[in-house]
Amino acid sequence: MSDLEEIRRDFAERLSLARGAAALQEVRHDFLGRNRGRLTAFLRALKDLPEAERRTAGAEANRLKVEIEQALAAAEDPAAESERIDVTLPGVAIQPGAVHPLTLVRRQIEEIFLEMGYVVEDGPEAESDYNNFTALNIPPDHPARDMQDTFYLEGGGLLRTHTSPTQIRTMLKTKPPLKIICPGRAFRRDTPDATHSPVFHQVEGLAVGDGIGLADLKGTLLVMGRSLFGQRVQVRLAPSYFPFVEPGAEFSVSCFICGGTGCRTCKRSGWIEMGGAGMVHPAVFEKVGYDAERYTGFAFGFGIDRLAMVKYGIDDIRLLFDNDLRFLDQFRGAS
Repeated sequence: MSDLEEIRRDFAERLSLARGAAALQEVRHDFLGRNRGRLTAFLRALKDLPEAERRTAGAEANRLKVEIEQALAAAEDPAAESERIDVTLPGVAIQPGAVHPLTLVRRQIEEIFLEMGYVVEDGPEAESDYNNFTALNIPPDHPARDMQDTFYLEGGGLLRTHTSPTQIRTMLKTKPPLKIICPGRAFRRDTPDATHSPVFHQVEGLAVGDGIGLADLKGTLLVMGRSLFGQRVQVRLAPSYFPFVEPGAEFSVSCFICGGTGCRTCKRSGWIEMGGAGMVHPAVFEKVGYDAERYTGFAFGFGIDRLAMVKYGIDDIRLLFDNDLRFLDQFRGAS
């Protein structure tokens, strides 16, 4: 009888702590379950008692079983009701997501160059020093190699500082002619502010073949600029220096907002600077085994982040990485 009292006390304690239908079901299994129920085990053990004791203990055990079942039933009804799903209630509308502005711009760029016969190539973000610097004719003492500019990794690798290493990888495995663009993330040790981020997105292009010249480069950039900003846009090349091209240039597009008359976006100049370009340096061809006497080519690169900011009037690059749904929702249906 003392065993039954102990079962009664334990059941009452467990029942008072049970919350929800699952917890109540666990209590039922522990006390009335066929395999592990404590009261069930007690009833099975009655056969070992003397007949007189068996009759008294059995009656008390059955009364306790009824008590437990009634208590569980009383507790399970409100628990089940609270967890019941009313399928007749109207559903909760789920707001569909919006495509990120960086993805919108990247897709548009890819479509433009795919139509011109380019191939989209991808490469790893963790790169070797050779692909990121040496093969691109960047000398050992170049400032871009400094620790304050580059994220170096244990074991000698680094996070690529531009997507140009993908051009090297492609040229090492592909014979000319070729036309590729290489979009993706790049990394530099920049302090985040309205116009700088240690993580940014680039797209770089490369065309190699017979008789390719600066006119082909400008024509390609003009097609891209007009596809992005409208048919009245012009492209301008200004001399500049990059180790992997010779001659090198900065390219700009005429401001598509003011039409070149001068506004806040173009800083009253009438032009919006886009990126760097030029004719591939013969030293780069030598690194990848191309005949620099036979082949020529051009390369260009620009930031997808900056292009998205100009295109959509975004004044802080950090908004592109904060994942604020209020900001991203503005691009629903954008193109």
